[in-house]
Amino acid sequence: MNNETLIPQIVTVADVRIDTPDVKTFRVLTPDGKKPFLHKPGQCAMLSVPGVGEAMFSITSSPTNTEYMEFSIKKCGCLTNWLHALEVGQQLTIRGPYGNGFPVDTELKGKDLLFIAGGIGLAPLRSVINYCRHYRDRYGSIDIVYGSRSKDDLVDYQEIISEWCGTEGVNVHLTIDREQEGWDGHVGFVPNYVKELNPDVSKTVLMCGPPIMIKFTLAGLKELGFKETQVYTTMELRMKCGVGKCGRCNIGNKYVCKDGPVFRFDQLDELPDEY
Repeated sequence: MNNETLIPQIVTVADVRIDTPDVKTFRVLTPDGKKPFLHKPGQCAMLSVPGVGEAMFSITSSPTNTEYMEFSIKKCGCLTNWLHALEVGQQLTIRGPYGNGFPVDTELKGKDLLFIAGGIGLAPLRSVINYCRHYRDRYGSIDIVYGSRSKDDLVDYQEIISEWCGTEGVNVHLTIDREQEGWDGHVGFVPNYVKELNPDVSKTVLMCGPPIMIKFTLAGLKELGFKETQVYTTMELRMKCGVGKCGRCNIGNKYVCKDGPVFRFDQLDELPDEY
């Protein structure tokens, strides 16, 4: 980490996309129209509204996108309420990147990948998925299992249908929790759907979503024969200062901001039970 990572810089909102009733995707640029900084898939950035507060968010755009940076943000508190009120042309501050990323150029290279996401949990994985789509020849087959409460709560739905589903070697499996008029896809919870799909145990899994979804999905994967060394997740919601100073995210000898937020599940098993 260098000093530039710690210094906030002003960015302008270049575009606001409404994904769901409570999720918006913000595209930001520096005042001279450039991407704020380089990052790796899975890294985060600190967004701040001066006078209101700041918080850590996953960078949802891929590093391969050299024109701008995007964040998909769920409205769930004071700061996110302010962010959701921002309009094109308004400014905020950003600093980063923070944390490690998914090992896309090492452990994941050449592997068949299985992405599993629930709700807003797709946001941190979107960066990785689009990175792997861009460098398609570096990876094997790509399966994406994504579920939400309803069709209206599926983040990036148009991108999924128009781009992901049309990529060679990429298979997308969508599900919603309950039946809904106009939905002819799968209905059911993500953990059960993963077991129904019965993925090959040679795949490497990248997973993000609500804790209860992760708990039951991981249990289901183990029943299918997957090992914890094959499964990665990201825990950016536990990050606070991002530089290992505030102590809010340390458990045992680990700091989520410095050692994570991306972990393999066998690494998480080494942490105390309260984690």
